[in-house]
Amino acid sequence: MGDRPAELGFLLASVAAQEGDPAAVVVLGQGVKLPLLPDDVVGVELSENLGIPGGRNAGVDRLRELGGVDIVVVLDDDGLLPRTDTFRLVQEAFAANPRLGVAGFRIADETGASQRRHVPRLGGKNPMVSGPVTTFLGGGHAIRMTVIDQVGDFPTPFFYAHEETDFAWRALDAGWEIDYRADMVLQHPRTPASRHKVYYRNTARNRVWLARRHLPAALIPVYLAAWAAYTLAQRPPLSGLTAWWTGFFEGLRVPCPPRQPMRWRTVWQMTRLGRPPVI
Repeated sequence: MGDRPAELGFLLASVAAQEGDPAAVVVLGQGVKLPLLPDDVVGVELSENLGIPGGRNAGVDRLRELGGVDIVVVLDDDGLLPRTDTFRLVQEAFAANPRLGVAGFRIADETGASQRRHVPRLGGKNPMVSGPVTTFLGGGHAIRMTVIDQVGDFPTPFFYAHEETDFAWRALDAGWEIDYRADMVLQHPRTPASRHKVYYRNTARNRVWLARRHLPAALIPVYLAAWAAYTLAQRPPLSGLTAWWTGFFEGLRVPCPPRQPMRWRTVWQMTRLGRPPVI
């Protein structure tokens, strides 16, 4: 969490209201002091901010220590679960499909509407339609612990941006499936992604790292050219564009996490799902 104790309280209340047996709950504070938590909630305070992926990895490590955790649900501290059956739906989804590795939640604002950028399909269409996808939203999702054990942690060097896609591509390449579930809802304030100071720089750098790390060599220039063209078409402010190009060239210059190129079979699978890894 950051510095939103009131919002965290609402989130924890919505988690406690879920149907079925109580879940093991871990709240992670990165470089901040945690507020007073309920007795059944485990608090973990890190001395520094490790970024989104580093924080998630620390939370997963603590859940492993607690034991008996088969499914990890990750929720933003300023969100809440408007339905009381979400955890039951998560359990049913993973029980029904042994190959389901990740279930991505639908992110909705206070009116129930979902922004296009929160729908992990090309064009952000049909937020109310569930189905197989090639990535997931970080603000609300569930992952089978077995998948994390097999494909590894979230990429800590990314710090912020595209760490979910990095994980998703590894999971798909290992044979797992990813579903977007419109009925699993995380209510979250409507905010622009660019509110984060590192948005433009990290978005560009991590896109380059994604390509260098996971794409077959022939697809790397195609993927990067497509994203550069898309960014220019969005006509970001000059300061944002300058930061984007800074991050882009940083991604080319700075060593990325170890290369793990996906199989061409995975490329074809992503293409069939409507999101070939060149777009």
